[in-house]
Amino acid sequence: MKLSLLKNRLALSYLLLILFTPILSAAEIPVIAAASNIKFALEDIATAFHQETGKSLRISYSSSGNITRQIQQGGPFELFLSANAQYVKQLHQQHKTLDQGKVFALGRLALLSPINSKVMLDEQLAGLKQALQAGKLQRIAIANPKHAPFGIAAREVLQKQQLWDTIPPHLILGENAAQATQFASSGAAQVGLVSYSLALAPALKNRVRYLLIPSSLHQPLQQTAVLLNNAGDTAKLFFHYLQQEKARGILSRHGYTLP
Repeated sequence: MKLSLLKNRLALSYLLLILFTPILSAAEIPVIAAASNIKFALEDIATAFHQETGKSLRISYSSSGNITRQIQQGGPFELFLSANAQYVKQLHQQHKTLDQGKVFALGRLALLSPINSKVMLDEQLAGLKQALQAGKLQRIAIANPKHAPFGIAAREVLQKQQLWDTIPPHLILGENAAQATQFASSGAAQVGLVSYSLALAPALKNRVRYLLIPSSLHQPLQQTAVLLNNAGDTAKLFFHYLQQEKARGILSRHGYTLP
């Protein structure tokens, strides 16, 4: 009787081990929230990180403003990669982060159009202005400035070039930097002010034209990483990995300036 009871207990223990081990393993994989402009660079960095450490990440992309709201509402993220420092500062003031984070790269804007668009691309947006004045510009894509830092930067460029007051009827707003790039590359817009890193994506090669916009035309797009209060060891390790030579080389290849 005692032997039978012991066997049953051992069987139950083994069953519980089988059932709960996958859950514990899944919990060890941190969820990283990242601004969509860094998608292709971050995928390469995450792959290199996994190859070197054996550790995996789950990455969720959106606009920095939308991610900030999700974190404020209790989103299950351990590390936040924002496209600017302001959202990180806001979260830190609300005691949602371990510190004020680290600027690990500077984003850039590009003027991008489908390969067959007749809008002239130039650094000062003279071609854009000419197309607008001639009534030949129907749509220009940018990320939504209400919650996307690349949209804020695009608005600053248009303001400096004295285009912002006349261009709103022609704007098509992406929810984030990636969607704005999709609008401009697909022909839904004739031109877009988008993430330079996304413009460099291999999938867009031979489909678009693009031109790097001078960084002097907008406030710095400070790509800022910050650990949230519930960050575990893997998230902390990846936070430091972002600042190492291998990750910095990948960021540079994807069009980012290094601080």
